[in-house]
Amino acid sequence: MKTINIEGIKIGSDNKPFIIAEMSGNHNQSLDRALEIVEAAAKSGAHALKIQTYTADTMTLNIENPDFKIDDENSLWDGQNLYQLYQQAYTPWEWHKPIFDRARDLGMIPFSTPFDETAVDFLEELEVPLYKIASFENTDIPLIKKVASTGKPMIVSTGMATVAELDELVRAAGEAGCKDLILLKCTSTYPATPENTNISTIPHMRELFNVQVGLSDHTMGTGVAVASVALGATVIEKHFTLSRADGGVDSAFSMEPDEMKSLVIETERAWQAIGKITYGPTKMERASLKFRRSIYVAKDIKAGEKFTKENIRIVRPGYGLKPKYYDQLIDTKSSKDIKAGSPLLFKEIF
Repeated sequence: MKTINIEGIKIGSDNKPFIIAEMSGNHNQSLDRALEIVEAAAKSGAHALKIQTYTADTMTLNIENPDFKIDDENSLWDGQNLYQLYQQAYTPWEWHKPIFDRARDLGMIPFSTPFDETAVDFLEELEVPLYKIASFENTDIPLIKKVASTGKPMIVSTGMATVAELDELVRAAGEAGCKDLILLKCTSTYPATPENTNISTIPHMRELFNVQVGLSDHTMGTGVAVASVALGATVIEKHFTLSRADGGVDSAFSMEPDEMKSLVIETERAWQAIGKITYGPTKMERASLKFRRSIYVAKDIKAGEKFTKENIRIVRPGYGLKPKYYDQLIDTKSSKDIKAGSPLLFKEIF
């Protein structure tokens, strides 16, 4: 699978997982808080900081009728009008540059999710190095083509998408100029539950579309993300906030700084542990071979004396004969005197 290089950071199976902290609307309409989130994300070890680029008017219509109201008792936003929700959650466009500048200063890659063509044009002016397409827009082929035409890497969340829809977006992106595409397995519920995440899809999706696959994770904790790395995820995206107690549109399923730090550490450990198919002692294990069990003399033995269960035993360490010879040795004779505590070797038998 092709390794993707973004501003010196390599994304691929030969590299540790690429961790994205998604700010979303957790800035609570405060630029100072937004910049604090950037700093906390960098301190936690995230490799990238992502925001969202839209206005309420580019997302929906300012109309009061049931179509534009969230009617889902399982949703965090049940009962809210879409236009009003996006007014509350959007990141002012004039904030983008200071947020991106702070992220770059702290060594992170800043980028965004555009939700219409005007957002793409705006982000191009800010020279973002890559783009994200959200799950709810993964069937917006005109938007996908617009982003792909920039020639920059694209990350696309696959929530709700059928195989046919994914095939359509992959083809559209490629035909429009995207050479580096990453799909993120995603469950578009907020929060998501582990049992509804189905990360077994990750290796299947990778083989099906021949692209890198990661996880956009809305579950609580780090367990699902760590498991996804073992299945081949190269990118992990998590919503991020300073504190869930502070509230915010996405705070209920967002990670706090200590949790993000743990995510960075544990996903890297999972990646390191994948290794390759191997049997027998590794280089580091060779020194431990001596602590295996082997056959030792438990009592002094005279030449010609038979080996018995009383005078030889299977114990640690491993300098004597392997335990598999024990039953064969019983009732055979020693060829020499052997002191208790000596490893039993073939030269003492014949």
